[in-house]
Amino acid sequence: MQIYFPIAELSLNVFVVLAMGGGVGFLSGLFGVGGGFLMTPLLIFIGVPPAVAVATEANQIVAASASGVIAHWRRGNVDIKMGLVLVAGGFVGSTAGSFLFKLLREIGQIDLVISLTFVVFLGVIGTLMLIESVRLILRSRKGTYRKKAHQHYWAHGLPFKMRFHKSKLYISVIPPILVGFFVGLLAAIMGVGGGFIMIPAMIYLLGMPTAVVVGTSLFQIIFVTANVTFFHSINTQTVDVLLAILLLAGAVIGAQFGARFSGRLRGEQLRALLGIIVLAVCAKLIVDLVFEPNDLFSIGETISE
Repeated sequence: MQIYFPIAELSLNVFVVLAMGGGVGFLSGLFGVGGGFLMTPLLIFIGVPPAVAVATEANQIVAASASGVIAHWRRGNVDIKMGLVLVAGGFVGSTAGSFLFKLLREIGQIDLVISLTFVVFLGVIGTLMLIESVRLILRSRKGTYRKKAHQHYWAHGLPFKMRFHKSKLYISVIPPILVGFFVGLLAAIMGVGGGFIMIPAMIYLLGMPTAVVVGTSLFQIIFVTANVTFFHSINTQTVDVLLAILLLAGAVIGAQFGARFSGRLRGEQLRALLGIIVLAVCAKLIVDLVFEPNDLFSIGETISE
């Protein structure tokens, strides 16, 4: 059954859109990511304009993450205090990113910037996550992997320290704010929740336990992507509400199932699987950028003289 989406200006099969939302929602609950790193490229692959895909996916991520947070909250895996600090930085970053997005769209470079940004970040993050996870898995099988009860990072020496009881940390608020700012910036430009960067940063930079990272990541994603959606709807009018609603319907259900499965795998196994998925999406984007398309013509914005 085909439905016409006014902002995206194309017709799509309803069941395909629902299935995409459900699949990405499942990944949201499973890995603690908003799923935008996968959904935004998928929308572009099926013909949705990149600018519309970014703005609409930010809206979809809000509900998918909220559904995932509820499940993790019930299991006691959300550090609210750390989440609020991350949100503070994320609000500033996402606001700045939204205005940068508007500027790039006005000069006609937003499509290229979106694709290149995805390739760079997905390639680097996916590779690092996969290498680290495989190394930990091999060490655990050999019996040589022993996790320290508490590790000290460079962040522990910075001022403005705060105690995060849920994460069992006593660190400066500066690194979480900077991480939140950077992820908020990416959320506005790429239409992602930033979990593929947030999760490694929370584990390796801040030293948070993996069990708490997933729920806390989803918590901050809710507020940051809501802010991104608000500014995109005002600045560029690229949020396709009808498309977002269908994606939301599938994502809310999928996130619940993903959260249930997340406890069945160890932290390094989850990161390895996420790394593989990230690299697969990156490879597809590279192919689309490098190889000549069958249709050499594209539909762009008509600029009146």
